[in-house]
Amino acid sequence: MNPASPLSTGVSRRHFLRQIATASGSLALAQPSLTARNWSSQEPVRYPDSDIIELDPRFARYRLGNTSIQRLYTGSLWAEGPAWHAGGRYLVWSDIPNDRQMRWLDDDGHVSVYRQPSANTNGSTFDLQGRLISCEHGTRSVVRREHDGTRTVLASMFGGKPFNAPNDVVVHPDGGIWFTDPGYGSMLNYEGNKGPLDLKEAVYRIDPQNGQIAVVTDELSKPNGLCFSPDYKLLYIVDTGGTNPKAIRVYDVVDGTRLKNPRKFVSMEFKGRMGGSDGIRADVDGNIWSSAAWGGDGYDGVHVFAPDGTRIGFIQLPEAAANLCFGGAKRNRLFVTASQSLYAVYVEAQGAHIT
Repeated sequence: MNPASPLSTGVSRRHFLRQIATASGSLALAQPSLTARNWSSQEPVRYPDSDIIELDPRFARYRLGNTSIQRLYTGSLWAEGPAWHAGGRYLVWSDIPNDRQMRWLDDDGHVSVYRQPSANTNGSTFDLQGRLISCEHGTRSVVRREHDGTRTVLASMFGGKPFNAPNDVVVHPDGGIWFTDPGYGSMLNYEGNKGPLDLKEAVYRIDPQNGQIAVVTDELSKPNGLCFSPDYKLLYIVDTGGTNPKAIRVYDVVDGTRLKNPRKFVSMEFKGRMGGSDGIRADVDGNIWSSAAWGGDGYDGVHVFAPDGTRIGFIQLPEAAANLCFGGAKRNRLFVTASQSLYAVYVEAQGAHIT
């Protein structure tokens, strides 16, 4: 070891790497966009990755200085709905227009078709028993894949009318299933079957005991992605429509079944541009990691918000990002579905929940 090296002065390697990451944060902001870089993983990326950008000192603890964003797969038309299966060590995601779900294996990076046709499945999650819960645009239903491969319909109608097109879904520790129904999958044939929206756009809960379905809020114009806070006392919901669009709202969760005290959490305006959020996830510290799209170069990717709503970090991607989840053995690998591709990056954050 070089005696002049910082590693020989008693400074830990971990501390040294964090210093590098922190020092490079302001530099990265000043650099031109690197989204034109070669994403084939065949060319080297200089550490720290300049597309992992610190906007606030609080992001320094989550930004690793010796890792990079990787594109694991490309070839989808509109990639969505990533969900990590911890037991099987694989990621499932949706390619909605191609009517299929894909699977990426952690052991060797192999990608294969998981399910086709998939009824234009959008958002998915795994429940506490390791079963895949999915929102099917094509059937306007929320369904569960049992361990033996059979399909159970959990929700397809409300008040005698079919759902618009369930979009994203999360599970609560009590077994309740919460999902959004904005109707995007029924507005065009590209992502489902075009047809009328017979219900007011809303967020629903399926009771784990009796299967009854209840509206938890219908005040949002187009409720989209959603996630709980680490302690399940808050529910964050993305609104992608209305007169004040592209905001993330937050509610207090009462008795695990109801919502109250709605308020705006953050706007998705960034550097004078208004793109939008879609899928969101919380880490164990209560930060909200949000996909970001439709803002173009220097906007699209992942925006990270502290619990107080401050935007603290930005992971820049060359494609519009639709959704994300935490996975890997330690839940410290962020997977992002963005337009045609699947991306991943290690962070020093851990996902708060199963996905």
